[in-house]
Amino acid sequence: MIRNATYIISSPDVKDCPKTGKPEYAFIGRSNVGKSSLINMLCHNPKLAKTSQKPGKTLLINHFLVESQKSKVESQESKVESQKSKVERQEWYLVDLPGYGFAQTGLKQREALRKMIERYCLLREEMVCLFVLVDGRHEPQKIDLEFMAWLGENGVPFAIVFTKGDKLGKVRLKENVEAYKNRLLEEWEELPPVFVTSSETGLGGEELTEYIENVTVSLKEQRPLR
Repeated sequence: MIRNATYIISSPDVKDCPKTGKPEYAFIGRSNVGKSSLINMLCHNPKLAKTSQKPGKTLLINHFLVESQKSKVESQESKVESQKSKVERQEWYLVDLPGYGFAQTGLKQREALRKMIERYCLLREEMVCLFVLVDGRHEPQKIDLEFMAWLGENGVPFAIVFTKGDKLGKVRLKENVEAYKNRLLEEWEELPPVFVTSSETGLGGEELTEYIENVTVSLKEQRPLR
């Protein structure tokens, strides 16, 4: 469970990002996909990431330090085997990346943002998983599929997060999610993790946070994080 999230820094390029040694989980998607609202929902802070009615406002790499607590069940050997719950404190970074595909920006700025995003995805060693946000109201979009294909070709670990899950009925939403999965399976042998969320109702928030915390625990067991 996320207890606190604090804005740390905004960087114009991956080389300017802080050297922390802590795992990072980055969020990206098309402009107006609801990225800032989702981040605020996950962190229980409506003012953390700036939201706007005008898409394309995020132009830098924004780092937020997150403190969370995860309950860990440990087995104890005794005459009568029992279990106790242990609360484990975690620290990791949530990274808010610029959106892609915003047509109203100039060609020069779009190219600069593309390079910024690609450099972060390819060069940022601390980045553990990239959460690609797609609008759950729509059928598979070419720009999203092309971006995911680029991630796959370059070996970038990612998960798909469907946003605005409250805007459609359950049947239609499920159809859109399955349509994405089927399109990906035309070229992929295995699907990345998939989450369905809503910043309005909190749908999927706990599942997404738990996934991040479980990955963080796994990383810590593999190698100590500073």
